[in-house]
Amino acid sequence: MKRTLFFTLCTTLLCLLLAGFCPAQTSASSRSGTKATTSGEKTNKSATAKTQKMDINSATKDELQTLPGIGDAISQKIIDGRPYKAKSDLLKKKIVPQPTYEKIKDQIVAHHAKG
Repeated sequence: MKRTLFFTLCTTLLCLLLAGFCPAQTSASSRSGTKATTSGEKTNKSATAKTQKMDINSATKDELQTLPGIGDAISQKIIDGRPYKAKSDLLKKKIVPQPTYEKIKDQIVAHHAKG
């Protein structure tokens, strides 16, 4: 009888201790920039913040270099080839190779200058 009571108390105490850690884990994931969605998947806040596409007609050299596969030389070629009517001009004008274009095509846009 004493053994059963002791086991029940230990189990209850353990459950209470573990329950205390659950909110700490949730807030830690919030601080890291990810949050759980209702479907259980995680979304990255920095990824959703980058949904705005980079304009290849106005981006600085440093901004262009944040794109995957774009280094110093290619970013300068992009700047030198401006203006672009469409983002596909990067391929037509042979500014970037096809594999690099495939990496960046969903992250860029070619806005037309007004005036």
